[in-house]
Amino acid sequence: MTDTTAGRAEVATDEFRAVMARFATGVCVVTCVQDGFDHAMTANSFTSVSLEPPLVLVCVENDSRFHEAISAVGTWAVSVLDESQKGRARWFATRGRPLVGQFDSTPTTRSSITGSLLLDGALVTLECRTAAVHPAGDHDIVVGEVLGLRTQRPDGQPLVYFRSGFRTLREDPVTGS
Repeated sequence: MTDTTAGRAEVATDEFRAVMARFATGVCVVTCVQDGFDHAMTANSFTSVSLEPPLVLVCVENDSRFHEAISAVGTWAVSVLDESQKGRARWFATRGRPLVGQFDSTPTTRSSITGSLLLDGALVTLECRTAAVHPAGDHDIVVGEVLGLRTQRPDGQPLVYFRSGFRTLREDPVTGS
């Protein structure tokens, strides 16, 4: 057990990870294009921030290749994944995958607003311009102004991340929700 009563709590990384794994989140792939190269990362730290103006945020690991790219270009896109896109989520979460050709087996459409790739079959897509960046430990919180959005699969079901694994939602057979 961790003592949180005096001063700064000493929280073990493994314990923190295990506790946070009990918080279910959606899964998305964030993309940007820098110097003609398409970059991507899987994220579950993504949420809305404000309705007026429309703002979202994503947390990006400081020492990642994606961090360098999104910091340099300032525009990016988000594809919120459908439950059938578990393989895509795993692929774009793989460290060290090749930059060139990483989208070869992923159907995409090039955004007309940001130039970023949008994953075909995603539930929704958003196109953003970086409005602020807030350092936060080993990640940066990147806040983006939403420039465009589209619902691709209005009846689709989300891919969910819970207890360190991908899950799907099940409808209640009685209520249908």
